[in-house]
Amino acid sequence: MEHTNVKILAISDVPSKALWDYDTRARLEGIDLILSCGDLPKKYLEYLTNFTAAPILYVHGNHDGSYQTEGEPGGCICVDDQVYTWKGLRIMGLGGCQRYNKEDTYQYTEKAMRRRAHKLEHQAHKKGGIDLLLTHAPAKGLNDGDDCAHRGFECFNEILDEYQPKWFIHGHIHLNYDAKLPRVCTRGNTTVINATERYVFEIPDPDPAEERKTLWRMLGF
Repeated sequence: MEHTNVKILAISDVPSKALWDYDTRARLEGIDLILSCGDLPKKYLEYLTNFTAAPILYVHGNHDGSYQTEGEPGGCICVDDQVYTWKGLRIMGLGGCQRYNKEDTYQYTEKAMRRRAHKLEHQAHKKGGIDLLLTHAPAKGLNDGDDCAHRGFECFNEILDEYQPKWFIHGHIHLNYDAKLPRVCTRGNTTVINATERYVFEIPDPDPAEERKTLWRMLGF
């Protein structure tokens, strides 16, 4: 059976002028899935839904507190705190960043984020592992920042070690913070992508009919 590639648009933090424009439909043509890593206006995500049939899956960023009062983006799917499967692609969603002030805007201590990740273990094991980790913040020591607000989570490294997903998509670290920050890098067998503003990449078409082994340790992609 011949497999084609799936084209994914990753977005985060900064609305793209190229997408929030009159040529939106043409720019989104061929996109199969949109992954948002947070900190994007509700009206921006809802605008994109008008020009594509691709589902928009998102996690919360630390500046998405307005969602709590204005409502979640319509027509989009929040995958925070779950392992969501799209056409066989198993996505673990963990939004938010390191706690840096007393506001309740999707900020978490390392202990709190680890607790959230732990609650997803059953879902991940039941699905035979995960293929993609979708977060707002980066992993600690993996192109993160030195300040409290932009320091990554150590437990994300633990997730990468344990499940070895093929992809890790995050935002929060704007590429203009440091000219040396890579858009794409690798950690072990995982491709790490900084989704700031927008980035298009392709993956092999996940096969939902493929028999999944029940133990993720036995997976060999």
